Amino acid sequence: MNGAALVIPAWNEAAAIGAVLDEVPAGTVDRVFVVVGSANDPTAAAARQHGATVLVPATPGYGAACWMGAQAAMDQQAELIAFLDGDYSDPPDALPRILKPLQTGRADLVLGIRDLRQYPNALPAHARMGNSVVLWLLGRSIGQHYADLPSFKAIRSDALRALDMCEMTYGWTVEMLTKAARTGLRVQEIGIDYRPRLGGRSKVAGTVRGTASAAIKLVACAIVYAAWRPRAAVQWSVVAGE
Repeated sequence: MNGAALVIPAWNEAAAIGAVLDEVPAGTVDRVFVVVGSANDPTAAAARQHGATVLVPATPGYGAACWMGAQAAMDQQAELIAFLDGDYSDPPDALPRILKPLQTGRADLVLGIRDLRQYPNALPAHARMGNSVVLWLLGRSIGQHYADLPSFKAIRSDALRALDMCEMTYGWTVEMLTKAARTGLRVQEIGIDYRPRLGGRSKVAGTVRGTASAAIKLVACAIVYAAWRPRAAVQWSVVAGE
């Protein structure tokens, strides 16, 4: 398989995953990988019914799920890999816009920046505050100012390999953005209409305590990976967002 693959981490999202998969525009990606929390997660059966390949990581964690899906995609020779959450908050119909800068060679990493104007309560105030703190710290530590820490993103497979990802927790995105800056990846930011999840409660943003715990982890990752440098020089350049 060449072209693009989609990776969707989804734990206990049986109520939402079908709707998410139904909204993936036909022909946009060659294969969809849904990474569930366990073999007993009802999300797995729902995802298979909608044509996705289901994976179960041996190691728990958001980063572990993303990395397992990415490895499966690269094993199938996918040149582009997109990620979005399985709770319905990330709109799959934005995939063509997210992938286009990669397909046209204008970017190496594309970030789906959450636009909350239509659904201002889709991301709680405490979660927005936590994101702002981490983004401020990233800007101070690496000199690169990002607008969001999005779950919706897409990256070239060769660029992902160059980042030497190792964070298997919610720090996955912070590690990716920090290393993207250090490597000089061409990063493009594109707004997407973020929306309320379908059923259940977010494992992170759903509670103040969950958000605080995640924020502490993200801050720690921002500090640790700010000192990271690529093993070999890679010639990339940053491009402005649309």
